Parts: sequence; C-alpha cells; structure tokens
Amino acid sequence: MDAILIIDIIGTFAFAISGVVAAVERKFDLFGTLILALVTAVGGGTLRDLLIGISPVSWMGDDVHILVIMSAIPIAYFFYTILLRLRKTFLLFDTLGIALFTILGIEKSLSIGLSPVIAVMMGVVSAVFGGVIRDVLSNQVPLIFRKEIYAFACLAGGLVYLGFKTLGVWEEFNLIFSVLVVITIRLLAIKRHWSIHFVPRT
Repeated sequence: MDAILIIDIIGTFAFAISGVVAAVERKFDLFGTLILALVTAVGGGTLRDLLIGISPVSWMGDDVHILVIMSAIPIAYFFYTILLRLRKTFLLFDTLGIALFTILGIEKSLSIGLSPVIAVMMGVVSAVFGGVIRDVLSNQVPLIFRKEIYAFACLAGGLVYLGFKTLGVWEEFNLIFSVLVVITIRLLAIKRHWSIHFVPRT
C-alpha cells in the first residue's frame, strides 16, 4: 500500500469521525449522522475531482472509502463518551483531516499535469470544503469563514510540501513534515488566538 493511499484512508477516517462527532453534538438521527460523516469525509475530494475533471470521482472507484466511513460511525458512537473526555477531540480529528487532505489534493493534481500553483489550490479545496459542508449542514458558521487560521495552515503546509518535492527531499519525510506543519500552525493558532483578518479604517 503506497503512502498516498494510506493518507487517503486515514484522512477519510479522521474527517468521518469529525462528522459523526458534530452530528451527535447536534442530535442528528442515524441517517443524518451517516450523511454528515459522508459529506465531511468526501466532500472536499469530490469538489476537487470535479474541478480537475476526474470522473467518476475518486471515492466512487471502489468501496474502500464507504467502508472506512461506515466503520467510523459505530466507533465514534461506541467511544463517544471517551472521545468527549479527550480534550478538543473534534478539533484534533478535523486538524488531522485537513493536513492529510492538503497533501492528497496536491499529489492528485500534480499527477494529472496541473501546475504547482493550481495543485496547491486544489490541496486547500480538498482539505477545507468537506468541513464547510459539514458546518453548513449542522447549522454552524464554517471554520474557513471565521477569523481563526484554518485554510492558511493548509496553504502553508502545501507550499512546504511542494518546495521539498521540488528539491527532491525524501518523499516519506516530506509527507510527514508537511502534515506536521499544517497541524502545528492550526493548533498554535487556536492556543495563541492567532488570526488573519482585515480591519477597515474608520
């Protein structure tokens, strides 16, 4: 199993868990929980594939993604109490998801010959739009539209990944380091209340 496939599976699972946690917190029924887990896990990748012309979209090519999402639902339900005891569980799974999907989106875009600039953009799309759909469906303001750093962390990690790839850095190291860049920026931004926003002059 190659590194990109592993990233895809782990990222799908992490986003599915975040979708289930959000659904339980909003008291969704089982069907609603399934829908929220699904769109969170594959929404960003679906939009990316549609934009770059991959058809059918990646998760429809086999049953792996559906099986991963279906497995995440009972795990999140059965261990929900334990998950709640873990500090900021939702945040951790969401952050892991955006980090992994940033790299996945870049790799898939580069593999079909898109420019590095477009590849980074598609990496950000892959990372954040599943969460946007999740937040909209659960009646919350999407994280990407708030002041806190979210998409910027994906952009930074994506640029690091692309830079190291251009320099020929060992692939496995590049993957791990770039993912850690996204996670570190995101978590530090929350802990230290970093934000990027414009304040109009009055």
